[in-house]
Amino acid sequence: MRVIPKLDLSHFTNGTSEQKSAFINSLGQAYEEIGFVAIRNHGISETNLETLYAAVEAFFGLPKEIKLKYDDTEGGGQRGYTGFGKEHAKDRNTGDLKEFWHFGQYINRQDPNPPEFRKNRVVEELPDFNVYGELIFKELERTGVQMLRAIALYLDLEETYFDSRVFNGNSILRAIHYPPITANPLDAIRAGEHEDINLITLLVGASADGLEVLNRQGEWIGITEVDGHIVVNVGDMLQRLTNDRLISTTHRVVNPPEDKWSEPRFSIPFFLHPRPEARLDCLPSCISDEKPVKYDDCSANEFLMQRLREIGLIP
Repeated sequence: MRVIPKLDLSHFTNGTSEQKSAFINSLGQAYEEIGFVAIRNHGISETNLETLYAAVEAFFGLPKEIKLKYDDTEGGGQRGYTGFGKEHAKDRNTGDLKEFWHFGQYINRQDPNPPEFRKNRVVEELPDFNVYGELIFKELERTGVQMLRAIALYLDLEETYFDSRVFNGNSILRAIHYPPITANPLDAIRAGEHEDINLITLLVGASADGLEVLNRQGEWIGITEVDGHIVVNVGDMLQRLTNDRLISTTHRVVNPPEDKWSEPRFSIPFFLHPRPEARLDCLPSCISDEKPVKYDDCSANEFLMQRLREIGLIP
């Protein structure tokens, strides 16, 4: 593939049985071949998203000493602010040219055994930042559950197989700022080539081009012309769970041409995670004589901790 497929989520949520089946099959095939799709009619409020982007830009425009009030280095950057250049791609030592903020799970108290997460940080200077961060988090979580239901059916599982496994899951909404480039970055880029850790990632908009995906022909292809869509890709947890049937594709955010170095970039991906205790053992339906088990059994939390060490967020 040299472009990522575009699909209509309403065909799954409100379509005819034929439209629903076609969506499931097209989604599954795309996730087997390139791991990325663009989704329209996704249910994310454009007004809420625009307000959050404005608040995100305002936050990263605050003085450094104010942003550092919300630093979460001790917590591995899982909540609040992480400074410029701290994170790097797996197998790279050069820090990415970005700073970011994490909104974490807003626990639903109907859970009889809620997981314990670090509390979300509240930015006192920008009320909209907190309010709309939570709104978009919850909207993306709902959309993500619908995507997982389609994936479950493609894998011949019960449609709601993932529902309980991601309820109060360790999901993260990341607001990213790639500042203007003021000097030759040498081998540093805005986000080095990597695969996402989680089950699926939902990306809502970005203020400039730069996202590229590595297809099976070894070609980097730009994710462009997806206005009105969100981009949804497979993460390592889902690849592991499906014994490599669905692929977590390498992607990166490249630096702009030098004449556009002065332009910042903002991006807000949502990383949909399972509950910490959820198992990532390969699904029996994805194991065969031709495809023996590739991964050791582990929990979602065990895998997450391993990956956070690999990207430099925890020791």
